[in-house]
Amino acid sequence: MTSQTPTRPLIQRLLGRDAAVAQLIVITLLIFAVMTALNPDKFLRYYNFESISYIMPELGILSIAMMIAMLTGGIDLSVVGIANLAAIVAGLYFRLPAVQEAVAAGATGMVFHTVAAVLIALLVGLAAGAVNGILIARLRIIPILATLGTGQVFAGLALVLTGGPAIVGFPQTWAWIGTGKILGLATPLWVLVVVAVLVAILLARTVLGVNLMLIGTNPRAALFAGIRSGRMILYSYMLTGVLSAIAGVLLSGRTNSAKADFGASYLLQAVLIAVLGGTNPAGGKGRVTGVLLALVALMLLSSGLQIMRMSNFLIDAVWGGFLVIVIAINYLRSQK
Repeated sequence: MTSQTPTRPLIQRLLGRDAAVAQLIVITLLIFAVMTALNPDKFLRYYNFESISYIMPELGILSIAMMIAMLTGGIDLSVVGIANLAAIVAGLYFRLPAVQEAVAAGATGMVFHTVAAVLIALLVGLAAGAVNGILIARLRIIPILATLGTGQVFAGLALVLTGGPAIVGFPQTWAWIGTGKILGLATPLWVLVVVAVLVAILLARTVLGVNLMLIGTNPRAALFAGIRSGRMILYSYMLTGVLSAIAGVLLSGRTNSAKADFGASYLLQAVLIAVLGGTNPAGGKGRVTGVLLALVALMLLSSGLQIMRMSNFLIDAVWGGFLVIVIAINYLRSQK
């Protein structure tokens, strides 16, 4: 008995007293085992996991953004539109004649303007998130309708700015953000780790995080507690917009281009990963750990299906089926 006493709290802290996390660990290991058994020669290659480490972060950051929106009982269907718009505005910045001359002059100018372009992309994401937050928190528009509309607006703006074709010709420093390495690991993977840690601390250790949880759990109690729900919701969508812009920077850096319709399938996958990770669509519950585990599980599954040469349309159908099943299981679990 004495040997088990200190072990139980440690396990509970690691799992967050959430059975969904333990369930996700089992699912991840099961998917890994099945895909390894089906095609070990290709699935276990180093190149396969390296490829995943470059593609996974952009989807993971979008999923974390979706989780934050869901914490208040909302949803953000404009994350992909914000990501593409932010990357396109950054691409247009690099097309300015003065910027092109400075970038061509040397490494110092290239680094400086790359940092400036990243900041511009983040400001675009912040502004887009603020628009969503104002529509939802101030004008009381239902989140699914507000973000569905703004997502179309952002996609339309991206099309107007580009005229349709993709923007190409980013500098090497921009491409390094999406394809480079730090200490032998993909740069986007490091970005995902930093974002995940910061968001986890924000939700667990700050007033904003606690308030978002309370608003999603019991809006009436939050009102009586004196929490300014409108302001908190506004801040949450601004944060969602910034995270979407970061994902857009990673996506454009990986492809060395920016276009209005990049990552179209990411929206469904981000919702799926957030829900599978234990986020309650009705609000009040969500953990970064769960989202990351769900992300790894589905990326392994997607990689395995692609190695087996399955159609991308079939893979999208699998995502949709997964989403329906997960929502049904979560509903049945809540009823019990």
